[in-house]
Amino acid sequence: MVDLRDEYRPEIQGLRAFAVLLVAVYHIWFGRVSGGVDVFLMLTGFFITGSLVRSYEKHGRLMPVVFLTRLSRRLVPTAAVVLLGIAVIAWLWMPWYRTHAVMSETLASALYYENWILAARTVDYLNRSDPVSPLQHFWSLSIQGQFYLVWIALMALVALVVKVVGGHLRKVAFAACALVLAVSLPYSIAATAENQTWAYFSTGTRMWEFALGGMLAMALPMIRIPVWIRFALGWIGVLSLIACGALFNVSDQFPGYIALWPVGAAILVILAGTTGKRWAVDRFLASGPMTALGDRSYALYLWHWPILVVYLYLNAERSASILGGLAVLALSLGAAFLTKWAVEDRVLPTRRRRFSRGKSVAVAAAFLVPVLGVASVAQAQLVERTERLDGKIDQALESGDVYLGAEALTDPELFAQLEDDDMPMIPPLAEIKDIPYYYDEGCDNQTRRVCAYGDLGGEHTIALVGASRIGHWFPAFEQAALDNGWRLLVFTKSSCQFSTGVLYDPGGEVYPECMEWNRWVMDQLELLRPDLAVTLSTRALEDGEQTYTGFVNRWHQLDHWGIDVLALRDLPRIGHYPEDCIGLHGVDA
Repeated sequence: MVDLRDEYRPEIQGLRAFAVLLVAVYHIWFGRVSGGVDVFLMLTGFFITGSLVRSYEKHGRLMPVVFLTRLSRRLVPTAAVVLLGIAVIAWLWMPWYRTHAVMSETLASALYYENWILAARTVDYLNRSDPVSPLQHFWSLSIQGQFYLVWIALMALVALVVKVVGGHLRKVAFAACALVLAVSLPYSIAATAENQTWAYFSTGTRMWEFALGGMLAMALPMIRIPVWIRFALGWIGVLSLIACGALFNVSDQFPGYIALWPVGAAILVILAGTTGKRWAVDRFLASGPMTALGDRSYALYLWHWPILVVYLYLNAERSASILGGLAVLALSLGAAFLTKWAVEDRVLPTRRRRFSRGKSVAVAAAFLVPVLGVASVAQAQLVERTERLDGKIDQALESGDVYLGAEALTDPELFAQLEDDDMPMIPPLAEIKDIPYYYDEGCDNQTRRVCAYGDLGGEHTIALVGASRIGHWFPAFEQAALDNGWRLLVFTKSSCQFSTGVLYDPGGEVYPECMEWNRWVMDQLELLRPDLAVTLSTRALEDGEQTYTGFVNRWHQLDHWGIDVLALRDLPRIGHYPEDCIGLHGVDA
């Protein structure tokens, strides 16, 4: 038997390195989430709960001010350096209208509420097709920052219960963590099923992961496991972590109950502890290179994502090649090691006696205030530029002159005027959305109502039916309906094909809501009997364009009811963002 105590655990530092490598590798080459962040959240709960409880055991009080000042001195400087680097990169290499969003998110990330910005954005379908933010990964740090405040309050309540009612501190703390787990995990499962994209960034859906780490910290000193079992647990845990991102579509299914997989795998590694066996996983995790990388895991996590986003952005790609990905990983590692050397080893020496609470706050503020200042000033300038551009557009529209349009593409003289600041693009690049306005009226996704446009009393009726990509034809058919006195009906549901048989969502999972929607649409079409149904004949994917049997079956059903079918080819899929190409390289590109 080996006592698993609250001492320094080099294999846990190696586990942090392993988790951050999984995060980086899955992001860079697979465009997927690995579950590594869930490991970090559990470890945060493990360390913070243990730290607060040991502080109370040693001093008889929690000392939250000391705890938070030390935490800010340790976490804020590195994050601030990365945030400042991202702000500079955005200003130099991104179109100004993208930079506006980056500066806004810089403020949110610095003040630990980026996760709520992202949660609100994912609820809006119109924003889901936007380029990813170089600050998106700060969602997990924001949740951690909010967790620290919640956990101090929870542990203060635990200490009060122990003082007033009595009981063993660690047992009461374990019970408090278990209570959080009992509330947060069911909520996470329900919220993930209801609105996964929002649940992914929510603090409440992640709190159980911290709580489970806290429970482990309280129970670990009392656990005794034979060495041979711990040998097996270590390898099971590591192999399970590797498999998580491959087996599950983490970005579409997490957090929910599936997040128990990576969290549970990490717990197995911690339970395995140090076995002393030659071929045990702890020998690998506790090795010099892994612990050194573990010391830099925080900086590596912060740097890898913005470097990847900038690489994809500058190369107009949506995924990295093998060599490109290796370059991204190498740059990320270099930036992490440099940041550790320059910030933590030079500015923030580990001898705590040199830092009083006041000095700790001053150090954190010295790094944070410039970030807030730069982001605020840059944002103000970008707002002013937006207002100036809006003024020029209003002036151009009010002048009554014919404004440049598609004709400019065939006339070199007109084309040259597009680069003139006095002839801004309408609509501005910042406002370009290729989604029709009926989304704003709730005529897509979960709604089941017949949406009518054009001449509502028209003699002939056209129905636009299918997934969101058929909706791109809405403006043309709406204008035709208005010109010819037709009634236009819209039946669209995002990511839901107008087809028979089993249908799947973008993550490859069975999509029962889509099949139910198909049945409802067919009922409506049979009842309303439009003269013409307009739908897609193909799906254009990265691996080519195909027509599916399920599409043709639907056309035969409509033909049987006397409804004519106009089946249009799918729109081409563009591998980059055209508006950003124009913003970066001008209209000549």
